[in-house]
Amino acid sequence: MTSTSFPQASSGKKPFTVAICGGGIGGLALAIGLLRRNVPIHVYEAAHAFAEVGAGVAFGPNSVKAMSQIDENIKKGYQKKQTSNGYPEKKTTWFDFRWGMDGKKGGNLGNGNEARKAGEFIHTVNAGATGMSSIHRAHFLDELVALVPKEMASFGKKVEEIEELEDGVRMHFHDGTTAEANAVVGCDGVKSKTRIQVLGEEDPVAHAQFTGKYAYRGLIPMQKAADLLGDELARNSQMYLGYHGHVLTIPIEKGEIMNVVAIRTKRDGKWEDDKWVLPMKEEDMRDDFVEWGDGVRKILSLMEKPDIWALFDYPPAKTYYRGRVCLLGDSAHASTPHQGAGAGMALEDAYILSSLLGAIDKSAEIECAFRAFDAVRRPRTQKLVTTSRAAGELYEFEYEGIGDDLEAVKKNLETRNDWIWEHDLEEDLNVAKELLAKEVKSA
Repeated sequence: MTSTSFPQASSGKKPFTVAICGGGIGGLALAIGLLRRNVPIHVYEAAHAFAEVGAGVAFGPNSVKAMSQIDENIKKGYQKKQTSNGYPEKKTTWFDFRWGMDGKKGGNLGNGNEARKAGEFIHTVNAGATGMSSIHRAHFLDELVALVPKEMASFGKKVEEIEELEDGVRMHFHDGTTAEANAVVGCDGVKSKTRIQVLGEEDPVAHAQFTGKYAYRGLIPMQKAADLLGDELARNSQMYLGYHGHVLTIPIEKGEIMNVVAIRTKRDGKWEDDKWVLPMKEEDMRDDFVEWGDGVRKILSLMEKPDIWALFDYPPAKTYYRGRVCLLGDSAHASTPHQGAGAGMALEDAYILSSLLGAIDKSAEIECAFRAFDAVRRPRTQKLVTTSRAAGELYEFEYEGIGDDLEAVKKNLETRNDWIWEHDLEEDLNVAKELLAKEVKSA
């Protein structure tokens, strides 16, 4: 067994070290934030290279602001690669919402929907100056990787167990090696081992749960999409609503590619395959959307190499930390993608936690920082998990009390993301620092 211990901090650095398990968006953003605040770090990534699963990822105004708050270079890297809607008049638009299928007579709560036709406009939701701001996950990760020195990352390091030491932790990896640090932050996603370490194997909320929905995901060359749908629908973000399903299209790659996500409710509410991402069977997708309009079916016919993704999230946890182990991003609060805010919440986490760890002066205060982080971040991020599920129900006319009542749908759409986009993260940090000061004083 090979063991790695961290060297003593050099002059000007904090006298403690933080190990980050997981090198996705959240883990690397935290690494960059800690480095900027002179906290020694090392990233342990389970894969053999940094890599993001999936294609496009969108960021709201709060997320883009958090990039600058962590490190201005993150935002600069993002801006080099990000894509907005193609039409200037759509720069502030998050989504144009449309009918994806014909309305149904005697739907659940709506009246007169039998006259609604697939493709008919429903409502526009704007997201301030940011609008629909998206990027290919792999390209954003490349920008983050460039900001982390190569010697501060190790690969093939899937954490299996974390052992508590007198002044830190020892991580045991799948390859038989170990490493030590004063603290660990688990950024290992929706199948997190560090979450089990924090909550315990027997705690039901330590494990992700199937949300009852699954998604077909794929890409389309933009010119092909524009030729089929017309420029406006192809080059600007659209969401097509329907009974027990919805389809969204987003431009990525500077408008050269259309990212498509087509979501359906699973009738029995169960996912029994051990794998959560599966190759798509074309006939299954065709059957799932057989009642949908011509526009949606055209989009689906063009998708290249689509996969089917089961959508899992994490139930609310009673804590995001235990001792010297803390959770961040999806390992803490994995959510469904229906509000496009999961990755952004990881960036917010990274800003708050890196700032708190940068504000302490000795390893004995790490747990105080984790406790302040937990107090401030857990309520907001767990609210996202709940409201994201509800958004999926809204888009599919399943939302209790609203159904397919279009006026109620539009009213809900108009304001449901405000609490995400307009949040004052600096005020959160001030509250967290006050909590930290009290914890340190009473320790």
